[in-house]
Amino acid sequence: MTLSVLEPATTALLICDLQNDFIHRNGAYARGGQSAPEIAALPARIRPLLNALKAKGGMVIATQFTLVPGRGAEPLISPHLKQLRPFLAKGDFAPASWGNATVDELQPVDVAIEKIAYSAFYMTRLEWVIRKLGITRLLACGIVTNGGVASTVRDAHVRDIETIVLEDGCAAFSPQVHDTAINALRPVGRVATIAEMLAEVQAA
Repeated sequence: MTLSVLEPATTALLICDLQNDFIHRNGAYARGGQSAPEIAALPARIRPLLNALKAKGGMVIATQFTLVPGRGAEPLISPHLKQLRPFLAKGDFAPASWGNATVDELQPVDVAIEKIAYSAFYMTRLEWVIRKLGITRLLACGIVTNGGVASTVRDAHVRDIETIVLEDGCAAFSPQVHDTAINALRPVGRVATIAEMLAEVQAA
């Protein structure tokens, strides 16, 4: 696959779902006993690339998985998610809440996109924002590799938005699942390391 030279001004770091309720020790998933060291390590690993890209005029877009409150403020949770994560409760991932926000280590972000499903393009304003900002390339990172990241990358691909997956900037709840998902994305777009992209941004 032939790729254009990286231009920071038209590039955005797309941070998928690195939110307090997912990865903070006081978040919903930690309370439910769902954590992984590979996921916890991501913000510190991503931060140098974020800093470098912003310094060169690039953008940072963060997606925020959201549980929309319904009757009585009970969250609207899809059946498959309720089965997988029965610990999710009222207030978790609520709009504008602390738990819904991107973790402090990756703040401030330029644009936050609420989403309700795996893909950050499904019923959101992400594509509209990308087009309006003149973004032509996404550097995708976050969680989980086999879920939100993979779905979003594939949806970017069908929209002709060049996307580079940061292999060590993503994680899943097991290394094996992560590796399988990364290999499945190689036909969709470029897979690179954070160090490789950091070098390209700094050289731009």
